[in-house]
Amino acid sequence: MRDILIGIDAGTSVIKSVAFDLGGRQLAMAAVPNSYEAVGRAGAVQDLRRTWADTVKTLVELSARIENLPGRVAAIAVTGQGDGTWLIDKDGEPVGKGWLWLDARASAVVERLRGESGDVERFARTGSGLAACQQGPQLRWMQEHAPEMLEGAATAFHCKDWLYFNLTDRRATDPSEANFTFGDFRTRQYCDDVIAFLGLEKLKHLLPEIVDGATAYHALSSAAAAVTGLPAGIPVVLGYVDVVCTALGAGLYDPGTDTGCSIIGSTGMHMRLATSADDVRLNRDLTGYTMCMPIPDTYTQMQSNMAATLNIDWILSLAGGVLKGMGVEKSKSDLLAHVDGWLADAKDAPLLFQPYISEAGERGPFVDASARASFVGLSMAHGFGDMLRAVFDGLALAARDCYAEMGPLPKCIRLTGGAARSASLRRILGGALGASVQTSEREEAGAAGAAMIAAVSLGIYPSMAECVDDWVRPHHRTAELTDEDLVRRYDALFPAYQQSRLALRPVWHALSHAAGTGTPQERPQ
Repeated sequence: MRDILIGIDAGTSVIKSVAFDLGGRQLAMAAVPNSYEAVGRAGAVQDLRRTWADTVKTLVELSARIENLPGRVAAIAVTGQGDGTWLIDKDGEPVGKGWLWLDARASAVVERLRGESGDVERFARTGSGLAACQQGPQLRWMQEHAPEMLEGAATAFHCKDWLYFNLTDRRATDPSEANFTFGDFRTRQYCDDVIAFLGLEKLKHLLPEIVDGATAYHALSSAAAAVTGLPAGIPVVLGYVDVVCTALGAGLYDPGTDTGCSIIGSTGMHMRLATSADDVRLNRDLTGYTMCMPIPDTYTQMQSNMAATLNIDWILSLAGGVLKGMGVEKSKSDLLAHVDGWLADAKDAPLLFQPYISEAGERGPFVDASARASFVGLSMAHGFGDMLRAVFDGLALAARDCYAEMGPLPKCIRLTGGAARSASLRRILGGALGASVQTSEREEAGAAGAAMIAAVSLGIYPSMAECVDDWVRPHHRTAELTDEDLVRRYDALFPAYQQSRLALRPVWHALSHAAGTGTPQERPQ
């Protein structure tokens, strides 16, 4: 009996293959750490062949953990990290390395295009603001600054598209990534006007067919079957981009409720559900994303922080470095175990932290590659606990900044990502948003969301709503109510948080130009 669905989630840090039964119960998982390379100060790339080899490794390991997996698997669904540019030639061989969403080389291109009047119409079509992480600006940068990178390229993929190609020999992308980059979210098709605004008419041939995994799938190829040990011909479903799949698995799709969804990992994604194209709320700053969901006339709107838990990693690494200098070695897990104690020692003296620690700057709710982290209000009264608390506060206030750009704050937040395990962060986030916080017992929401698309595509469930009833709702924990004292605290801090980031923008740009990084245009290495 074919009673198992495999969800592949190829993230920035880890590639996972997760097995679920047809009712959504997780059976086993195999994972391999992912890696990428820096290119100069602004570039970040990943090896295509290694990414596929690592994915194969997870599938082989999964087979070792489940008896007779080849005889039981009903379908494979694949999702992965969004944005970026992964080029292949006519024979399916990689053309260079894949540019990641972390790559900021196209920042100057974005700054220039955002200053043109045509960006208003482009935004109205895509519902998504321009950012250096996107394939459109990245292709434009290559066209202008390194045309040799495009020589021999026949198709431009994103990460999951590359894996789907290796699994099925089909060159395709999904509606979510195709539309927020090059299309019209209302039609779920490419838009010639958007492509023309980006100056990519001559590269239009690189854009693959749009395949909706919710209604179509392709067969596992003989070559993929040979290396994975899974049977040729089984259905392979192209999932939507990882944030859409994670939102689906975490419970954003819950019509009739005032629910948002936040993914707090290395980066932060904050989402609201739009139940029609008319319900999409486009902001005046032309920022954020509008992504199709694998449900008719349904979308998720997103604002995304470039850095979320990266800020926590940074401040804990400072503590670790100081201790190491004194001859005391502490692992990251050791330091994390002390976080609650440090937070408890924090004083009530106001201190703000702008959490823009990423070298790539910020993309939500504003776009500025020069944005950098900073403490505002430091005094002799503050100690390490106060600074750590300010970092946690900064993540929560940044989430509020993002939600505020999409309309009224939601009453409940479905929270997922690595930081969802932190009771302190959940409490602080709930206070900053004035919302209850609900987590799920399901940790692999992205892989689950991809497998849910397969479950509907194969007709195991007649609709996504019925799939959610089995796959999502039973895994929700009881919502944690807001701390009203914290709500009042963050209501008082939030205006100063917004004012300080606006006031600091000229300083960021001055520092960027002083460092010679105002217009990063390094050539490829």
